[in-house]
Amino acid sequence: MADFKGKPRGLGRGLSALMADVTPAEDQQGENTPRRPDMMVPIEKVMANPDQPRRQFDQEDLDDLTASVKEKGVIQPLIVRPKGDGTYEIVAGERRWRASQAAQLHEVPVLVRDYSDLEVLEVAIIENIQRADLNAVEEAAGYKQLMEKFGHTQEKMAEALGKSRSHIANLVRLLHLPQDVQDMVQRRELSAGHARALITSEKPSDLAKKIVKGGLSVRATEALVKKESAPAKPRTQPVARVGKPQKDADTKALEADLSNWLKMQVSIDHKPGGEAGSVTISYETLDQLDELCGILSR
Repeated sequence: MADFKGKPRGLGRGLSALMADVTPAEDQQGENTPRRPDMMVPIEKVMANPDQPRRQFDQEDLDDLTASVKEKGVIQPLIVRPKGDGTYEIVAGERRWRASQAAQLHEVPVLVRDYSDLEVLEVAIIENIQRADLNAVEEAAGYKQLMEKFGHTQEKMAEALGKSRSHIANLVRLLHLPQDVQDMVQRRELSAGHARALITSEKPSDLAKKIVKGGLSVRATEALVKKESAPAKPRTQPVARVGKPQKDADTKALEADLSNWLKMQVSIDHKPGGEAGSVTISYETLDQLDELCGILSR
């Protein structure tokens, strides 16, 4: 991994300038206009970025791009930064670099930028997100890098990248799933919606195999997870239990106030005659859980 030195700048400051490099310019007809490169660089002098958030490259897509490069050349220059030893590290455009190698080009057009380590990671993530190239797990890993390495909040990233905070939060939660389930998402056997439904399951790997085998929809997956999580009904009539003591009016009023404020069901269990008790907050969706986490972290 790269050594991120110095104090990182705030996410979003100068982000428009970074995106200007990543997003191709458009002429009045709405067609991409080839960007004039700073220079042509021998392809052996260009190296991949080890912190590139993309981990998988579809071979069929690469073959199509290689054919295009053979016919038309590299229209959009790679964005690189100098490494100080005569070589350049790719900031954006690794697919074009790989296609150029496959097309046996001797040199590639580049835009040379003196980016910091943080900016390199931001541009790599932005390029893939803007082009919808990352699968959900790769996108989540990119967000996690920005949060863990540089302390960026979900709110700041959402504002800078044009995403909702719940979108970022829900994707990052996918990284809590077992590795085999994440692999299914990366192979696009499962969608992000399928994977989100599995987060609350106690047996996500087993259910993921059923989903793939049965070709279940996201709604069907949610129903399956709910069914698997439901407690089994007892076969015999349960022994009658002594009822809980009735809650006093003040406790009920406090429950109602908290429920109205949180827009979620709140239950307060206070031990009679004591100081201790518990508060239970019930949520119906992951978005509600995300909202609750936001409230508690303020």
